[in-house]
Amino acid sequence: MPIDLKLLAQYDTPTICNTIELFEVRPRNEGYMDARIRACFPEMPPAVGYAATATMRCALPRREGDVYGSLDEQVARFAELPGAAIVVFQDLDDPPVAATFGEIMCTTYKSFGAVGLITSGAARDLDQVRRLGFPAFSNGAICSHGYSHIVDLHRTVRVGGLTIHPGDLMHADCNGVTTIPLEIASEVAQVAAEFCAAESLVLEYLKGERVDVKGFTEARKAMMSALAVLGKRVRQRQG
Repeated sequence: MPIDLKLLAQYDTPTICNTIELFEVRPRNEGYMDARIRACFPEMPPAVGYAATATMRCALPRREGDVYGSLDEQVARFAELPGAAIVVFQDLDDPPVAATFGEIMCTTYKSFGAVGLITSGAARDLDQVRRLGFPAFSNGAICSHGYSHIVDLHRTVRVGGLTIHPGDLMHADCNGVTTIPLEIASEVAQVAAEFCAAESLVLEYLKGERVDVKGFTEARKAMMSALAVLGKRVRQRQG
């Protein structure tokens, strides 16, 4: 079954994380980035795409060649991915000394079909990138690009405590960034709606005019039962 990226983008990242848990394909404390990586534009909708990975360095000049030379190859290699790219940078400087990206890079990426950018480094040109409507995630902002240059493309990187491989499926919004295991991704897109329906059993009760502990307990038990049934069903299908 093809992976429906547009359907995945209809749900926030916490809902996607919760849905992934039902499949029990990884420990619950794995598969997502830590709090160092934050949305530059929390108001933007979720970004969903495949990781176009790269490493960046800003502290020292590039030894040879055009600083932006690798950018041509980078966008050309978006075609190797099964769908829209999300650029994922590991900044090799620790701590970061300059910005990983700015207006020119993000405009380039968007023009070549990328749907977002995630970096362990810093951001800049925030007003301009916001106007592009291009979701970006970083560990902060730094006004200068220093000696920024791409070091490697399409290699395994580590960002926000998470190892990312080229082609990993990413889901990111104001709450953070997670990967979606490819083997369950098409089902996650479908099951997320059922997860939300189960949660609504409690949420709708709490929005009622008359709320008491007994009613809340019953609504919570109904939710947990629905989730248990849903989890059992999806795991049986996976088996």
